[in-house]
This record gives sequence, C-alpha cells and structure tokens, in this order.
Amino acid sequence: MYKFIVFTHVLSAILSIGPFFVLFPLLNRMKLQNRELLDSHLEVFQAAIRIVKHAGHVLVVSGILLMWQGNWPWSTSWVIMTIVVMVSSIVFLARAFKPNIRLFRDEKIDLNTLVLKLRRSVWLYILLLLIMLWFMVAKPNLW
Repeated sequence: MYKFIVFTHVLSAILSIGPFFVLFPLLNRMKLQNRELLDSHLEVFQAAIRIVKHAGHVLVVSGILLMWQGNWPWSTSWVIMTIVVMVSSIVFLARAFKPNIRLFRDEKIDLNTLVLKLRRSVWLYILLLLIMLWFMVAKPNLW
C-alpha cells in the first residue's frame, strides 16, 4: 500500500506543476490572437489551473497518508516548511490567476498587462512548487 501512495503522491506532484509549463507557449500566442481565439486560450489557461488545483488536493491527501505510514513527526522542520510553502501556494493560486483574468474581461487591464501578470504569476507559482518539492525530496534539517 505504501508504494501505491508514493506513486500517487509523485503523480499528483507532476500534475500539480506540469501544466504550468504548457502555459508559456499559450501566453505567447495570446498576444497575437483576436478576441475569439483569446477567449479560448483563457479557457485553456483556466482549465490548466483547475487540473493543478485538483492534483494539489490529491497531493495533500497522499502526503498526509505518507506522513502517517512513514512515521514522520509533524514537528520535523522540513514538514513544517513544506506546509508553510503549501499554504502560501494555495493563497497565491487563489489570488494570482482568476482575479487578473476577471480584470481583463471587465476591461480594467489591457491584454499586454494581463499576459505580463499571468507570466509572472506562473513563474512565481513554479518557484513555490519547486521549493516545496525540494523540502519533500531533500528533507533538510533546518532546526
């Protein structure tokens, strides 16, 4: 059972970061498209965010099961830091993408501003996930 949970955890980690790398070419195309194609690109963008969000749910549940099965104490420094970064990434994910897309659709920001904000947010989210991944893999003893 433990190996299955590890596999599920790794697969959900891949699904929680992988779709973001597909978004870079999409962001490049968004600058050049007409409004009709732009709307479809925004839908693809939001679908990728939904995949990441749901993969994150599986990641959290499988991580909790691994902690329980692996007898890791919750007070371990790498566990605490992983949780801190995870909560930060959840807050960031909620504020980084949908509100900016909504601002664009309400015509409060232009397309170039939207693309710049989305690109910056994608990079920041990838960075957060890579930090979290480092804590889970390297398991550093910080204190």
